[in-house]
Amino acid sequence: MTELERALSDIAEVRERLAAAQRFRGYSALASGVSGLFALVAGGVQALLIGTPANPHDGRVYFAIWFVCCAASIAVNYGAIAQWFVNDASARERWQTRTVGLSILPAVILGAALSFAVLRAQEFSLLPGIWFGCYGVGLFASRLTVPRAVLPIAAVFVAIGAALMFAPASIALQFWIPALGFGLAQLLIAVLVARERVR
Repeated sequence: MTELERALSDIAEVRERLAAAQRFRGYSALASGVSGLFALVAGGVQALLIGTPANPHDGRVYFAIWFVCCAASIAVNYGAIAQWFVNDASARERWQTRTVGLSILPAVILGAALSFAVLRAQEFSLLPGIWFGCYGVGLFASRLTVPRAVLPIAAVFVAIGAALMFAPASIALQFWIPALGFGLAQLLIAVLVARERVR
């Protein structure tokens, strides 16, 4: 091994250690999994109540279903972080919690503002694109604290969000789009978080 190879190897090891030190241990695999189940249930509720929204009333019901799903998911995930913060966090991890909470906050605020603006304009077909895109951007913003394998999920969400912005309402508002997208992603993230906990 040459000096250059040894130096590159040392740099790679330092990067890995730094990345491991930055990983946030307050994420809950259980909370993420429950969020995924919320999305699957919300998709079922949409399918039963309105199917694909066809008029402004259906659009408002669609918005309400997914707004409740999002609010419940945020409550479960932030509740799990709060429980961890109180019971298990070290001083460094407590400081890191603020960084984690703030990193995703702009995406959440922008997503909410855009959603309510679209609701007011009754352009319901834009909602899934906004939600997918903002979620992907939020995951990217949290990239230093989430498991590394979450980054491809973030990229897929941004790409799907962009595509959905141009999709016709008959496709964008299908019940299975957010149900499978958010449901499967949250379940996969739950697996990734659980795996990282084992390490």
